[in-house]
Amino acid sequence: MKRIHILGLGAGDMDQLPLGVYRSLKNADSLFLRTKEHPVINELEKEGINFISFDSVYEKHDQFQAVYEEISNSLLEEALLKGNITYAVPGHPLVAEQTVQLLLEIASEKGVEIEIGGGQSFLDALFQALKIDPIDGFQLLDGTCLKKDEMEVKQHVIIGQVYDQFVASEVKLTLMDILPYDYDIYIVTAAGSQYERIKKVPLFELDREVELNNLTSVYIPPVRDETILYKRFSKLRRIIAELRGPNGCPWDKKQTHESLKKYVIEEAYELIEAINEEDTDHIIEELGDVLLQVLLHAQIGEDEGFFSIDDVVEGLSEKMVRRHPHVFGQTIAETEEDVLKNWQAIKQEEKGIEEESLLDQVGKSLPNLMAAAEIQKKAAKVGFDWEEVGSAWEKVKEEIREFEIEAEKNSDKMANEFGDVLFAIVNIARFYKIDPEEALYETNQKFRRRFSYVEKKVKESGKPFEDFRLEQLDQFWDEAKEKGL
Repeated sequence: MKRIHILGLGAGDMDQLPLGVYRSLKNADSLFLRTKEHPVINELEKEGINFISFDSVYEKHDQFQAVYEEISNSLLEEALLKGNITYAVPGHPLVAEQTVQLLLEIASEKGVEIEIGGGQSFLDALFQALKIDPIDGFQLLDGTCLKKDEMEVKQHVIIGQVYDQFVASEVKLTLMDILPYDYDIYIVTAAGSQYERIKKVPLFELDREVELNNLTSVYIPPVRDETILYKRFSKLRRIIAELRGPNGCPWDKKQTHESLKKYVIEEAYELIEAINEEDTDHIIEELGDVLLQVLLHAQIGEDEGFFSIDDVVEGLSEKMVRRHPHVFGQTIAETEEDVLKNWQAIKQEEKGIEEESLLDQVGKSLPNLMAAAEIQKKAAKVGFDWEEVGSAWEKVKEEIREFEIEAEKNSDKMANEFGDVLFAIVNIARFYKIDPEEALYETNQKFRRRFSYVEKKVKESGKPFEDFRLEQLDQFWDEAKEKGL
């Protein structure tokens, strides 16, 4: 059977290389190296050992995955051609070696056997060089595909594959999303060998280190300052749990789902106000307040033993994937209308029951102005609608006349007829693609601004409101209008 014998060159020089690995390298008929940039190779070259390296492959591709795939495929071709070959990599073959993992996945399909011949991992030497105990918890991450969401910065973090300035720059930018720009980190090269170097630098200087190579790792000490963790969702979750804990806040501890209902509505409207103001800082603050309500409800659920924020996140993730088959599956949806149809069909299938009415889809807790708009939209979808806006205007006039008649009689039907007027006006808004809730919000804000101006003018006069006639107050109002308030 064809075979690839994979050896590890260790983390440093010849003094660290096991005797068995050395003999295998010396006796190899066909020796391939992922890279010749390694202290051991310098010594082997002096001894006349021949090899072929794949350093040139790195220049051919923009993505590391493509590099690893070409190296793996080339090795398999050589093994099929020559029968037995030896492949040497830095460190240990099974630690941070993507080409080895690719070979293990696909070699058997090609009829090639993979034999791992060992070698010293750089981790032992690195722990010794930095004098850290991994029992505290540590992560070993790949600098070529670093993801900030996967990092546990309260543990020791070791980032390998930081072998050039480009990778170092990408690592720096990722880390600066979660750590202060001047957070102290360590650049460790050739740990445990005579070439060992450890350099402490502030994070922002990581990519200014000119001596980076394939024996370089970056070490990030555990974060001890809790304020640095404020960006982490897990930290926020712990804060909320503490607020409701035995030694927490009396107000937070007494809250229930019922008592918090009003705050959910209040915070949602304050967020809308911030969006309307196009104030980014205010939007961030109000989104935080909305998130606070979500976390408080989730913590109450956890305290009562019914559910936690994990269940909320899991349910939402499942629903988003399930209801977007055009993104996560094979369904095709080219327009927004296609997406909405799919969404409703999937939603109906999930419920497993036939709705008695289209209007059952309209949330019963919506503000009534928004509910009216949604009700009319649902009815219009099945053709229960005026064909043109002129008929809708006639309906508004009809409802106003009916309200006037009941108002003249001071009838019990006044409120009912007034509701009909509002409902008809909402229908007009729909024809003109106006959101009635938003429109009324803008009018309320406009009234606030202009009335504040009237109050200001009255206060400047030194007289009370009662001393002004309506005509005079209207004049102040008109001034506010002219000023664009």
